[in-house]
Amino acid sequence: MTMQEDTAPPTVAVLVGSVRQPRVGRSIADWFVAHAGRRADLGLDLVDLAEVPLPFADTPPGGNAASPISARLAAADAFVVVTPEYNHSFPAALKNAIDWHYREWARKPVAFVSYGAGSGGIRAVEQLRLVFAEVQAATTRSGVVLRAPWERLDATGRLVDDEPLRQAADATLSELAWWAEALRAARRARP
Repeated sequence: MTMQEDTAPPTVAVLVGSVRQPRVGRSIADWFVAHAGRRADLGLDLVDLAEVPLPFADTPPGGNAASPISARLAAADAFVVVTPEYNHSFPAALKNAIDWHYREWARKPVAFVSYGAGSGGIRAVEQLRLVFAEVQAATTRSGVVLRAPWERLDATGRLVDDEPLRQAADATLSELAWWAEALRAARRARP
């Protein structure tokens, strides 16, 4: 490990969990990445599952090294999952992406930006907490919850935020940054 790797800010992979068209997940992720990009304590990598070919077949237990995003997830020190709530749960494409990988998630923190109609996606997040625990990832308490985000889109499809939304994102990012630093140090000390 070089000195630069040791002092570089943690890298956060932001995953867009919905592949449906039309969708608002990418607009939400773009807003979140732009907001997070104002911070100097985190590096960012946007991973849109709609742009990643991950078939539902031929995935061996324990992950698949042939994944087109394996190296990007492995390089990340933390994750933000942008997920909708579909039928009181999370999208199949997101579960497939989690199952395609294993070592990439282990001993890293995961935060959530969820969205949906009435619940804002919190039921999807509660289920994802159980899934991520199984792959040895640690989920954060803070998160961003968006109820009916399609009502927040401007004429160009960009998400229009407000102070409470920015505060939720800041709280989520601050907690995630702390866990990313702590768990990165622990992984280096005890690989």
